Amino acid sequence: MKIAHVVDSMEVGGAETLVLQMCRRQREQGHAPCVFAVAALGALGERMREDGFTVEPNVGRSLPEATRNFFRIFREMRPHAAHLHNPTPTIYAAMAARMAGVASIVSTRHSLVGPPRKLVPELKYAVAACFCDWVVGICDATVENIKSMHSVPARKVVRVYNGAVPMERAPNERWPRKTGFTLLYVGRLAPVKNHTLLLNAFHTALSSLPGLRLWMVGDGSERGALERQAAKMGIDAQVTFWGQQLDVAPFFSAADAFIMSSSSEGLPISLLQAFSLGVPAIVTDVGGMAEVVRLAKAGLTTPAEDAMQMSTAILRLASSDAEREQFSRNAEAAYRTRFTFDAMTDAYMDLYRNTTRSRRTATHIDPVRKNSV
Repeated sequence: MKIAHVVDSMEVGGAETLVLQMCRRQREQGHAPCVFAVAALGALGERMREDGFTVEPNVGRSLPEATRNFFRIFREMRPHAAHLHNPTPTIYAAMAARMAGVASIVSTRHSLVGPPRKLVPELKYAVAACFCDWVVGICDATVENIKSMHSVPARKVVRVYNGAVPMERAPNERWPRKTGFTLLYVGRLAPVKNHTLLLNAFHTALSSLPGLRLWMVGDGSERGALERQAAKMGIDAQVTFWGQQLDVAPFFSAADAFIMSSSSEGLPISLLQAFSLGVPAIVTDVGGMAEVVRLAKAGLTTPAEDAMQMSTAILRLASSDAEREQFSRNAEAAYRTRFTFDAMTDAYMDLYRNTTRSRRTATHIDPVRKNSV
């Protein structure tokens, strides 16, 4: 099966990492995946090219240009499935895929849209979704978010929980130097991640637990401001900004807890990576990450604007070995039963095959189990 993945770019990020891993797995299964980026190639795109994948960047700078280019691309390559990741790729490529006769068109919303919602882009997405066979939310919160914003027919909207490739535990000699109970954040350094809340909570907890440490793995527009904030608060010796890391296994292997303070969030891959190694979590009560932490009973959730409660959660987790060990066992069990990469990939393959046009060429297909993955 030829599968065309369409993304914003292949810079390092959760959705982009997911696409890279999906392409690897699909190729292992005998399919022919490729990637088209609306914008930049990015570090992950370069890595995919080195691995022998077709990755084409800069497909279109505007909607008319992109639509023309995607129509030409799809007509020439004739993919069986076009998998459109997030709004802009859907807006730019869904109609072109339908016009070119692509048998299965899937759009995945990898994030939760919090207020204030941008009316024009969401209206454009609603129109583009009409050309899709399936509109996927990566958690229950995302599914409800889609239904509340758009007039997409309910029969098209399904949930496929994100899955993560299991993290391999790194040997101790590869761990970063560690000197106390260590919290780990992995993700973009962007405003929506609400890192000021995290730094304030950490600062408060540090006064009761001087050995506490915070590792920030990732890069983004807020890095400079956050480094200055940590220095101003006098916690720069306890907070390490590691920047972008392509190999995060040593950090997850060494960390005592995963932490995320987002004000809006879908279901971050980094949280599932933490689960795969049994790392308990502290997250704000938003979107899919809170949904999954509660479902797995693998950590603590706190209000999205309450640094004091996050600080209390940090101290509670650091001081209770028994509770932390139970959360760890629950995290690993939840990962194995609900959030494996194979389960997610198989669910998407079912969606690719289960459309009217796909069934015309298939002799048999199992029904898609909506909202059960």
